[in-house]
Amino acid sequence: MDKTFLRMLVGAMVLMMSFAGCGTEQRLETQPSSSQEAVSAETVQPGSVEDAASGQLSLEGSGERQNDASEEENSAMKVQVLVNGETFTATMEQNRTADAFLKMVESGPITLQLSDYAGFEKVGPLGQSLPTDNHQTTTRAGDIVLYQGNQIVIFYGSNSWSYTRLGKIDDLTGWEEALGRGDVSVTFSLAQK
Repeated sequence: MDKTFLRMLVGAMVLMMSFAGCGTEQRLETQPSSSQEAVSAETVQPGSVEDAASGQLSLEGSGERQNDASEEENSAMKVQVLVNGETFTATMEQNRTADAFLKMVESGPITLQLSDYAGFEKVGPLGQSLPTDNHQTTTRAGDIVLYQGNQIVIFYGSNSWSYTRLGKIDDLTGWEEALGRGDVSVTFSLAQK
């Protein structure tokens, strides 16, 4: 009986592997810039794009897909981050967590009291929970993340932990100096266009 079960298991695995190899897939990877690491890759079936909200497939040419990606990149939401009288601009991620945060900011500026932690980050309560999509992440100076669903963390150093990315400061000139030492008040508002 054990040999029969083993044969059935091996047969099922061979069948599953053959189904997995049937589709032709292309792997598109985000290339890192000099100040940012590649954080994701997506698998796309040639000639189709899956609608994430409905799970339906629609046929689109690859040129249209590239144009859509360019338009999304150009329409990336920006927020202003005011720290000790210095204003910085951050580009927000395109994910549901950043969208929820942006909805909060659209209602008016959000001022948070952030405490210095471990000499590389400022962290403080957001006052409400946002949806999360935590991943093991190595942060860099200028990263803005959500921790435990309700804590905003901004980095002037680096750390590796499970976070949901919210955004990144565009220009780090004066960033560490503005954050200073100790606790700080930070205001997030919509960037002026």
